[in-house]
Amino acid sequence: MTDPITAGHPFPLGACFDGAGVNFAIFSQHADRVDLCLFDDQDRETRIPLPEREGHVWHGYIAGLAPGQRYGYRVLGPYRPRDGHRFNPNKLLIDPYARRLTGSPRPHDALFGYRAGHEDADLSFDRRDSAAHMPRCVVVDPAFSWGDDRPPRRPLTETVIYEAHVKGLTMLHPGVDRPGSYLAMASDPILDHLNRLGVTTVELLPVHAFADDRFLTNRGLTNYWGYMSYGFFAPEPRYMRDGDIAEFQQMVARFHQAGIEVILDVVYNHTAEGNELGPTLSFRGLDNAAYYRLAEDRRFYVNDAGTGNVLNLDNPFALRLVMDSLRYWVEAMHVDGFRFDLCSVLGRTRGVFDRDAPLFRAIRQDPVLNRVKLIAEPWDLGPDGYQLGNYPAPFCEWNDRYRDQVRGFWRGDPGMVGKLAKRIAGSAARFDHDGRAATSGVNFIAAHDGFTLMDTVSYNHKHNQANREGNRDGHDHNLSDNMGVEGPAGDPAIRARRDRRRRALFATLMLSQGTPMILAGDELGNSQGGNNNAYCQDNPLGWVDWQGADPDFLEFCRQAIAFRKAHPILRQRRFLHSQPREQDGLPDLFWRRADGAPMTPEDWADPGLRLLAAEMRMASGTPAYAALPGAIFVVFNNGPETPVRLPDPTQGGHWRRRLDSARDRQPDAPAGPVERIEAESVAAFVLCDLGGD
Repeated sequence: MTDPITAGHPFPLGACFDGAGVNFAIFSQHADRVDLCLFDDQDRETRIPLPEREGHVWHGYIAGLAPGQRYGYRVLGPYRPRDGHRFNPNKLLIDPYARRLTGSPRPHDALFGYRAGHEDADLSFDRRDSAAHMPRCVVVDPAFSWGDDRPPRRPLTETVIYEAHVKGLTMLHPGVDRPGSYLAMASDPILDHLNRLGVTTVELLPVHAFADDRFLTNRGLTNYWGYMSYGFFAPEPRYMRDGDIAEFQQMVARFHQAGIEVILDVVYNHTAEGNELGPTLSFRGLDNAAYYRLAEDRRFYVNDAGTGNVLNLDNPFALRLVMDSLRYWVEAMHVDGFRFDLCSVLGRTRGVFDRDAPLFRAIRQDPVLNRVKLIAEPWDLGPDGYQLGNYPAPFCEWNDRYRDQVRGFWRGDPGMVGKLAKRIAGSAARFDHDGRAATSGVNFIAAHDGFTLMDTVSYNHKHNQANREGNRDGHDHNLSDNMGVEGPAGDPAIRARRDRRRRALFATLMLSQGTPMILAGDELGNSQGGNNNAYCQDNPLGWVDWQGADPDFLEFCRQAIAFRKAHPILRQRRFLHSQPREQDGLPDLFWRRADGAPMTPEDWADPGLRLLAAEMRMASGTPAYAALPGAIFVVFNNGPETPVRLPDPTQGGHWRRRLDSARDRQPDAPAGPVERIEAESVAAFVLCDLGGD
């Protein structure tokens, strides 16, 4: 038996254990009453009205409660959808600040605040109790022994990102215990693989608690990727084996011990409650009109995210929710940064994108958040949603132009040499403003959304039939090339050409200014059978295939990453603009033709040109303490085998070929004045002095 409830405090929000009891505090501006629901060991529910309200925060304190106590909320207020209010006390609600959940919502009509199938649709009112189908929130003890955990704090100039799914990366690994879990993610076999590959930072697909869409469960599918969050503080329970959030913390600590950062892909733009026909899980029942951006007809929702709703960050408590969540994951969970899904939604003020929006300003001044990695997916589905290059420092941005134009060049599309040059040089036209660094663009060839690298060279068309949407889902702009056969090929010549194309694409990524990102499994040759939208494929199609790994390509990837790490010229903070350097008068970037002459305007405009060569040095304006001697000469040849004249060596040095995507083993051989560059290949030469490097 617990003690009677007392006033408690309106801060902090959530359920907070202080050693003697638990303080409960929750926001609702328009509610008439908020009931705290406590569940005992037999799952019997006790409802206790929160006694105090201050500034729209309802609160109360119960002495004697301890970690492990399960709870939820029921909120009484008007049910007037046309006015934006959807209170329904028959629906058990998740605390938005819950640190732990017992599971996931089980799809059922009782989860809806209206009577499903009723002629009045969402204007009707449903009186069924949803508690039997909802998880419980759990009070947690915040204490965790981090020991001497120290975030690696890798500078962006040293960062190589690896985008991975907790379950997808681990389920089929033959040497992993507890596959599909946080603990498996940080197991020795996975850490060893990542360290040998050379990546510095793991970016995890969503691990905030998420729900399965009803239309997917009706098809026997699940929300595999997890972009339907409803609990912004709780780690997804299905990735825990013993239900303890310490498993997530242990994972982060293990990554840090291995020198690897952990970034979370976070979905604050919308929630799993969807549009007016979606379920009532948390925010809708707590205060629909405050948490969501509503349309002019307040029955409906603004849908800039394309998923039914968007959070209303013009509301200070919705903004506070996001900020509190971000700080929690840094301070309590020790993560090293965030990738913001559909970030343009988060930058909308009164519906219009603003690069100085309240959330961006809050993050930039916050002493906890302005020191971690911040990556924007710089678009949404709303008006003027594509904002690549328009985010303020210190945000980085996913650069889809890089993916598309590098794929287009290697596919052989006409007129791509000039576009490739812009991407190799760090997309300066997009990012070189307001003091932003050349690392601002996150370059990638493949990501979770779209073809894998192997499928990019194996399929001309998407094959999404397994999603049971008639192959209508997923985009058609893949810029892929099957080399003459759709899917797996038995012809050794086609397989060899695909291998060559993959090596060229990967080498290009590692030789480009910016911050590179690799899709998990690409280094192994992983395929999804041509499915470019595997969001609902929680099965071997969506998981990484370790047994079918390509060891030769894996070794090439390791060598290409090591080459990048060994040469700071390839990963600079300052942009290269072909400006003369003070120390030697040489330009920091020089574009050359195959005959060694400088590129002319006619060359840049030639739609049939298939070769680009670049001589790179440390950027003009690099201070003396960071300046390094030497140069890198890189050649991207998507034409036939071609002789290429190398630049005259400077400072008494000589060129050595150190990376070649056409070769099984990487060379380390002196280069003559003219070197042959094989067809469909990338070669990199290093300017060495007479004593070596």
